[in-house]
Amino acid sequence: MERPPTNLRRHVSLRQLEVFEAIARLGSFKRAAQTLHVTQPTVSMQIRKLSEAVGLPLFEQVGKRVYLTEAGETLNQRCRELFGTLEHLETEVANLQGLTQGRLRLAVVTTAKYFAPRLLGAFCERYPGVDVSLKVTNRERVLERLEANQDDLYIFGRPPAGVEVEAVPFLRNPLVALGPPAHPLASRRQVPLADLGAHPFLAREPGSGTRLAVERLCDAHGVALKVRMELGSNEAIKQSVAAGMGLSVLSQHTLVGSGGEVAVLDVAGFPIERQWYVVYPRGKERSVAVETFMAYLLEEGTDVAGSAGSG
Repeated sequence: MERPPTNLRRHVSLRQLEVFEAIARLGSFKRAAQTLHVTQPTVSMQIRKLSEAVGLPLFEQVGKRVYLTEAGETLNQRCRELFGTLEHLETEVANLQGLTQGRLRLAVVTTAKYFAPRLLGAFCERYPGVDVSLKVTNRERVLERLEANQDDLYIFGRPPAGVEVEAVPFLRNPLVALGPPAHPLASRRQVPLADLGAHPFLAREPGSGTRLAVERLCDAHGVALKVRMELGSNEAIKQSVAAGMGLSVLSQHTLVGSGGEVAVLDVAGFPIERQWYVVYPRGKERSVAVETFMAYLLEEGTDVAGSAGSG
């Protein structure tokens, strides 16, 4: 028989609840530890203390995944309410402080790393009192952060589907065809799209927004690409193109600092015009700092991000 719970206000810490919420959301002690940047034994210890304070087990393990018990489900619901209240309080306090002590949490997909630091650098210089954090990771992880409401704003090259969000375009994201400078197509003008399909092609991984845009263009014109390799990073593709391993398509933003290692090809249908979007959960309350940053993106984003997206 489980013992009655102790006084929760005296024996439960906010950190324990943060650890609990992360496990409930991710379904894994290991992933929660990685997300919170602590060791797995630390996570286990916090949950053990929390379970003792509640007086009931909070998780049960089936195979490699953990599931919430009935008590865990109840606590998880209350955690969401508590963290929502705390976030609301943070917003109210930030609004009272104006931009002297605000906070901005930004998560962006990997390709945005070529311009996001410039955007934030200029913003921080103008508003030094704002505490800014930037998380750069792949699309899947940014989507997880969005669904968990971990940040204030998110930057995507393709707005997420199936999630209640507002997506506001703020910067061009042209996709360009690339080849090594010595490639035969590099010196030609108005290259037919079919000629792109006649050479080995280096593709981004399945599900990539860049890859989907290229596939839509080629399918519309009946062109089949000869995919030689699939690579999961822009840098790997640029280096492989420079080494003469094939042609590819990347965001023009990725060419910042390339130093002539690759050449932009004049291929029919390119550049493929896309946009960068700043995204936030629909209905999410935004602080003065967040509203100011969004206005800054819309008014000055193109100029501050540099010429990579404006040519």
